[in-house]
Amino acid sequence: MEVSDAKKLKALEAENAKLMKLLTEQMMDVSTLKEMLGKNF
Repeated sequence: MEVSDAKKLKALEAENAKLMKLLTEQMMDVSTLKEMLGKNF
């Protein structure tokens, strides 16, 4: 593996971690909203 390939891989891994965090936060928001709606009806 070339140095440039390793840098690209590291950047992609960092981006993936960021996206996974955003996805997790969104899923938690949806879950919270569903729970709140369920209690009100």
